[in-house]
Amino acid sequence: MRVKCVLCDDIGKLSDDDPLAKKLRNHPINTYMCPTCKKRITELTNTRVSTGKFVFHRSSHPAEDAF
Repeated sequence: MRVKCVLCDDIGKLSDDDPLAKKLRNHPINTYMCPTCKKRITELTNTRVSTGKFVFHRSSHPAEDAF
């Protein structure tokens, strides 16, 4: 299955048996992010979290108070 990264428009290839490929086929609203972009976003998010100024915006559901 050919996929396109939503951030860098890099075209990649996934195996048809890959769970991510099945998820993208069955739920077209889901998007693909290449491993390079995913790693970059993860590193940037972790640096923002470590500054202490990062705020997680969550719903007001009472079950989320435990987080």
